Amino acid sequence: MGMPHDDREAQVTEVLDRLYEEYPDSTISLNYSNRLELLIAVILSAQCTDERVNDVCADLFETYRTPEEYANAPQEELASAIDSITYYNNKASYIRSACADIVAQHDGEVPDTMSDLTDLAGVGRKTANVVLQHGHDIVEGIVVDTHVQRISRRLGITEEQRPEAIEADLLEIVPEEDWQQYTHLFIDHGRATCTAINPDCADCVLEDVCPSSKLDSDVDLASNDPW
Repeated sequence: MGMPHDDREAQVTEVLDRLYEEYPDSTISLNYSNRLELLIAVILSAQCTDERVNDVCADLFETYRTPEEYANAPQEELASAIDSITYYNNKASYIRSACADIVAQHDGEVPDTMSDLTDLAGVGRKTANVVLQHGHDIVEGIVVDTHVQRISRRLGITEEQRPEAIEADLLEIVPEEDWQQYTHLFIDHGRATCTAINPDCADCVLEDVCPSSKLDSDVDLASNDPW
């Protein structure tokens, strides 16, 4: 049995207040200078660190500058340019296909609606939310990445497991003005403290309001599936 709705709202308020104070400069960590670069970077970031993506994109964005150039790049050439990225062959194919559709269906401009974005190859709701928020200044959802999934569940804010269900849960209890920062704050906290394995509960600013804290407990968080 999960936490009642009102208790979850109070939990979210307390958690956000503390994380805003802990991470006052929290923001997206991918490097980009336009909407196309943002889209490419986010596609590449799936199951890959932002640091690696930024390293690869430094050269990639010098080589390819337009959707046409990505769409017309030979598969092997583009895959080779990103071969230090996870699933680089698949991602090269996604990028070529998505950019071809951008050229053919959107006059070469990265679309600005959830439906048009998620119609592109390699673009799910998470990627679309990032592009809308940071490329078009449109916030209509919460980006649910691995940190948001893990920490939201540990805090008892949601019991859902699928990203889409977690997002739907969060949209009901997180104030709309906090939707964008919710993700950035949770990513920063997940990297710094609430890691997937052996989270640092002793030094966590949320320890006393976290039902999953392993202080005074014999529970091994790393084995408490699913996180």
